[in-house]
Amino acid sequence: MTNDILLQVRNALIENLDEKTKASSQRFFKEEIKSYGVKTATVTQIGKAYYKKIESRSKLEIFDLCEELWRSGYIEETFVACHWSYHLRDRYEPSDFRTFENWIQNYVDNWASCDTLCNHTVGTFLEKYPEYLENLKAFTSSDDRWMRRAAAVSLIIPARKGKFLKEILEIANLLLLDQDDLVQKGYGWMLKAASEAHQQEIFDFVMSKRNVMPRTALRYAIEKMPKELKTQAMVKR
Repeated sequence: MTNDILLQVRNALIENLDEKTKASSQRFFKEEIKSYGVKTATVTQIGKAYYKKIESRSKLEIFDLCEELWRSGYIEETFVACHWSYHLRDRYEPSDFRTFENWIQNYVDNWASCDTLCNHTVGTFLEKYPEYLENLKAFTSSDDRWMRRAAAVSLIIPARKGKFLKEILEIANLLLLDQDDLVQKGYGWMLKAASEAHQQEIFDFVMSKRNVMPRTALRYAIEKMPKELKTQAMVKR
């Protein structure tokens, strides 16, 4: 039964292969990715359609299916796994954090899979169980760039809602001098999202760190601010 549904998903992806998408997809990534070449909107439709066939199953069974999709390494299959795990959000329990952490540690190997999983599945989990923000902070000391990016991008959606400002600033501080540009972009994006509800606090943070904050992160952080604040932030002392 498990193999049947995965086979159906994979056949649907193959049937929707788009040569133009396949040819262009690699240019968005520095690392080599495995891709069928299916448009993202189509992958989303496939994920939704096949979730309807499994939604009556237990959460554990669906997580096992997600794990198989992650294990394949194909970016489209990881997106389907992310859609399925997010669909289960009303059933999340504290113990699920270990599952999500395991997926990041063992399977995430590009920014798109990292962000798709962390923005929605992990971000929603953290809103439900904010005590796990401490675990997220621990990600910042990982040798794995995707764990460190996950520490920031998991808070994008909560940040837009004005949540977790204290933890957002703590994580930005922990990642402040990170040399990886994808981590810099990740925490800069987190700060930008937080600025929608807490513009002054984020501006004050950026101003206090602008002499050491990488310019990549700084530019992301101030992107949604008024022109006069951007100008102040970009001036080098």
